[in-house]
Amino acid sequence: MSITLEQASKIIDCALAKAREAKMNPITIAIVDDGGNLKAMKREDGRGAAMRPQIALGKAFAAVGMGRSTRALQDMAQQRPWFSASLVSVAQGGYVPVPGGVLILDADGNVIGAAGATGDTADNDEIAAVAGIEAAGLKAQV
Repeated sequence: MSITLEQASKIIDCALAKAREAKMNPITIAIVDDGGNLKAMKREDGRGAAMRPQIALGKAFAAVGMGRSTRALQDMAQQRPWFSASLVSVAQGGYVPVPGGVLILDADGNVIGAAGATGDTADNDEIAAVAGIEAAGLKAQV
């Protein structure tokens, strides 16, 4: 089973609410299904780099594509930089191994998609994504 549009929308709205509650910078959040296809995305109003949508999508795609959070991928990149660099090429630039990309699991622990958030610090991006996933009644794998 893959993530539904209803679940993706709830994750996004709850992640944005968490970001506002925590007074984070405006964030962009993307949700991909278990095949890495974009399901939904929102970008908050306000300042932000022009590449925010691509970064959010790159975090989500990297997480689901490699089956682990982008925090774990960042650790891997530090240990195996050549391998990580090759993944950027393989993913045609859609591979962002920086915290903020979180796997979305169903009640049985199956990966049904991933969330990618960007706009604040990487740690805060991850906090917003996890909050959205958990508020939607799903599990986050960081």
